[in-house]
Amino acid sequence: MLLFSLLSFVLILNAEAQRKPGLPRQFIEYQFRSGADQYRLLRTKTPDNLFPRSYATDLDREVTSKSDWWCSGFYPGSLFLLFEFTRHDSLKQEALRKLNLLEKEKDNKGTHDLGFMMYCSFGNGLRVLKDSSYVPILITSAKSLMTRYNAKTQTIKSWDHGKWAYPVIIDNMMNLELLTWATKVTGDSSYYKVAVNHANTTMKNHYRPDYSSYHVVDYDTLTGKVLNRQTAQGASDSSAWARGQAWGLYGYTMMYRETGIKAYLEQARKIAAFMLNHPNMPKDKIPYWDYNAPGIPNALRDASAAAIMSSALLELSKFVENKEKDQYISVATAVLKTLGSPGYKAAAGKNGGYLLMHSVGHFPQGSEVDVPLTYADYYFIEALWRYWNMFYKN
Repeated sequence: MLLFSLLSFVLILNAEAQRKPGLPRQFIEYQFRSGADQYRLLRTKTPDNLFPRSYATDLDREVTSKSDWWCSGFYPGSLFLLFEFTRHDSLKQEALRKLNLLEKEKDNKGTHDLGFMMYCSFGNGLRVLKDSSYVPILITSAKSLMTRYNAKTQTIKSWDHGKWAYPVIIDNMMNLELLTWATKVTGDSSYYKVAVNHANTTMKNHYRPDYSSYHVVDYDTLTGKVLNRQTAQGASDSSAWARGQAWGLYGYTMMYRETGIKAYLEQARKIAAFMLNHPNMPKDKIPYWDYNAPGIPNALRDASAAAIMSSALLELSKFVENKEKDQYISVATAVLKTLGSPGYKAAAGKNGGYLLMHSVGHFPQGSEVDVPLTYADYYFIEALWRYWNMFYKN
């Protein structure tokens, strides 16, 4: 038995050694260097008291937000990732300036997006700079997020507006990492339990038999039962909104990493199978803004969905073996290659300082359609960072 185990271990090591990266080292290095250049440009276009949000290409105008916008954490998070690779001090200094502006959101109990806002920013800052002063800020953020949990529905409420009684959106899976982190740091298991309960309820109620997800599930807070399953940003209530599928893939992969619960790994694998095997998935793996969007193949693509998917697949590849592992890495490689090409990657000094073009925010409302978005850049950079750590670091 021991000999068999040793042989198996050697075979696994050999298989890993034979797995060659599809993207050359120079490609990754170039993306980080050019990304740093672009973000130094973006810094000059961003007012000291605001955050970048998008760029109106038709008007040649920057679109900014205050710190309470759900995307506020992506800009400093991207700066920390770029700084970690390039060591350009100006990137770190800009990230620190924006953290000072963002810190007050730790007490914001009116949003479910504190994971995006605070963990992508202060979390990366903590990891890169090892600044322990960020720990209590993140713990307070987790406490604020916990106030939105309802024991009857077993979920964290997403929105305090709209036509719904108690809406929960698939995006909310992305905010759970802040809670699992809080349990690890404080030893308080309540954060972990809320994250697991939310993930379990979402897995039960958000997913169709083919493992596509609804965007919005509305709950009755008295009974915990589902009232409606709908969309806000997708093509229809029955469609598969592309970024929503990517949020779910990323969220359940992350939850498996954080908990070791096998059901989350299986969920992530099945979500990946839905996406990668979908007849409307383009050959270059940059999804249409909705897998059932009207007008395919002439519908708009969504670079943000592709970037999130590529980052998630790289992490998911760590938890599977053989052909499945190779498929995830191969797709992520293809996506990064395409996003890093002139069709999606902005020319130096263009695109308002953002890296990627052609993302879709809220198509039904005509908001942020076919424009750069901070979260597209963030997950593109994160995917590059994961690729580098997988194949080239050390």
